[in-house]
Amino acid sequence: MPKSSHLLVSLALSAMPLLVQAAPDTHAAQTAAHAAMPLPKLGKVRRIGDVALSPDGARLAWVQEGKRPVIELADADGKHAQALDVGAKLADCSKSDLAWSPDSHRLAFIANCGHDLTNTQAMHTDVYLADVASKAAPRELARLAGYARALAWTANGRSLGFLYVPGATRRAAATAAGKPQEGVIGEEPEEIQRVASLDVASGTLRTLTPASIYAYEFGWSPDGARIAYTAAPPPGDNNWWVAKLYVQDAKEGATPRVVVDPSTVTGPLHGLQMALPRWSPDGTRIAFIGGLMSDQGATGGDLYSVSPNGGEPTNLTTGITVTPEWFAWAGNDALTVSQNAKGKVQLARYDIRGDHAIAQAPYFTVPAMIGAGGAVLSVSLSADHRRVAFEQSSFEHAPEVHAGRLDGTPPPAVTTLNAGLKTAWGKAVSVEWKNEGRDVQGWLLYPANYDPHKTYPMIVSVHGGPAWGVLSSWPGMSAMYAAEGYFQFMPNPRGSFGQGEAFVQANRKDFGYGDLRDILAGIDAVEKVAPVDDHRLGLTGWSYGGFMSMFAPTQTQRFRAAVAGAGLSDWQSYYGENRIDQWMIPYFGASLYDDPAAYAKSSAINFVKNVKTPTLIVVGDRDEECPAPQSFEYWHALKTLGVPTELVVYPNEGHAFSNPAHTRDVQQRSLAWFAKYLPASK
Repeated sequence: MPKSSHLLVSLALSAMPLLVQAAPDTHAAQTAAHAAMPLPKLGKVRRIGDVALSPDGARLAWVQEGKRPVIELADADGKHAQALDVGAKLADCSKSDLAWSPDSHRLAFIANCGHDLTNTQAMHTDVYLADVASKAAPRELARLAGYARALAWTANGRSLGFLYVPGATRRAAATAAGKPQEGVIGEEPEEIQRVASLDVASGTLRTLTPASIYAYEFGWSPDGARIAYTAAPPPGDNNWWVAKLYVQDAKEGATPRVVVDPSTVTGPLHGLQMALPRWSPDGTRIAFIGGLMSDQGATGGDLYSVSPNGGEPTNLTTGITVTPEWFAWAGNDALTVSQNAKGKVQLARYDIRGDHAIAQAPYFTVPAMIGAGGAVLSVSLSADHRRVAFEQSSFEHAPEVHAGRLDGTPPPAVTTLNAGLKTAWGKAVSVEWKNEGRDVQGWLLYPANYDPHKTYPMIVSVHGGPAWGVLSSWPGMSAMYAAEGYFQFMPNPRGSFGQGEAFVQANRKDFGYGDLRDILAGIDAVEKVAPVDDHRLGLTGWSYGGFMSMFAPTQTQRFRAAVAGAGLSDWQSYYGENRIDQWMIPYFGASLYDDPAAYAKSSAINFVKNVKTPTLIVVGDRDEECPAPQSFEYWHALKTLGVPTELVVYPNEGHAFSNPAHTRDVQQRSLAWFAKYLPASK
């Protein structure tokens, strides 16, 4: 089930409804008035896109987002920054996938000039190459009728590889709005993502992987002669969870060879997922992250290695109590790893000795979110791994580019894009507690203008995934409840990243039970250290958090109001409605058709007569991951039972909303719902 990073948490909190289900007209008018209430002014942050450090460590590039996204070029310490002149043609286009050439003289990037909020029009993404020492405009390498991402150079600098969906009408992600379900279902042509390459000198485009399989991630061999990639038969949105690791020659028409098939391996990877295949510098090994992952792109697990010729993969990090989410080879026997450690981020070196990777003392640990190239916890490293760069933000500090030496201290901010921005919420603290023998962690935001002599209501926000984790990052509108006078509690219960693979797998076949007990114990822990009124608790979340916002009120009466975004009410009907059913089998142990009882156990609809909690329900009408009928089921039950509820369905939206107006509407309605049923002041 889809993750709910701060991106989706923010989305869970927005727009022009396709359908509002409300009772009498007077109530509808009241709801509309509430939906128009002003939002707290939390959205002024200047966002940063990709961050890329040149291989020689001398130059830094980043994307400054906005109505006119700009690529900034600077020295490695951020000095002498100036915008890359891309010309009027590209001024309004998005820019992403910054990729320095191995000689550090050229910068490639992808430009997307389309702005289709309906996800129905043909996409066009173009690849450009800039000579950073020249004042000439970037050269167009390729005009692509489709979707492209993940640029990566060969070591010799002659070719650029990337993931490419010819003829795409949507992003290659299950969180994007699905195609309208009409006509003969299941027989429409599939959009296939393939590994492609561009010859830099001639601009010749080659599609390397066959059209019979959908590629998800790839890596070049050191000599550029082969590629390793994860792939599965289409449909691509659904089958990432059963992807295999392939190796083939980097040629059109080459025959792929399966290196790892998680369905047939006998070790701890059996039946799980793989991400980030990366060749060792000597070409003798491919490393990857393997584990129980509920979403493509929400990477976390153990570090594995395997020979390019195949064989049983080796778990290099058995028993660790952190979650590696990104890595790069630092030598033939060493890895630089970015990992979640109990809600904080560490960058550490792992030395490989035989079949084990031994973690050294972290270079640094920060209570913050870091990322580069659009990926959470990824960083950009110089070729010698002596310098590092990334975007960083926290609950206290808005996003900035950080860069410096990798020498044991966190690198400083080298930009001041948001230096004057102040928090509109109270302080943030990490809360830790024990429950049923496990250590659990979460984050607590204090209300704005906090008065220790008062008691406050608290809204519990459950992240999606469930294989995900809340880190300290600039929340923007996601902190709107704290800005409006609530405590906000964001727990990382069992099933979350940050405490090792056993913790991630602890809620298999147990959705809504052990994880809910962890959350309730966390609320108890918060109430021991903060003046929270236990009789004024609210609950919200998106995706898995939406499920918990539907399920928890069937198990406890502690929550006085709820907002369920893109939720799940009935795992049995959900199995047949969603477009990503493959993710469920590793969690439930079998398909619905083989073990319906496992699905019934965690279905809110089977216990819905216990619900007394007024619930606002919001969803996109083309959500592949948590389809709208799940929200209709829950809304229908609450209406029948006389529980205050409202359902809002947003047109042309998938799991991640694209239309800013819709996002604002969800935010307004959420604030209004809690203001009505859980006012911040008595």
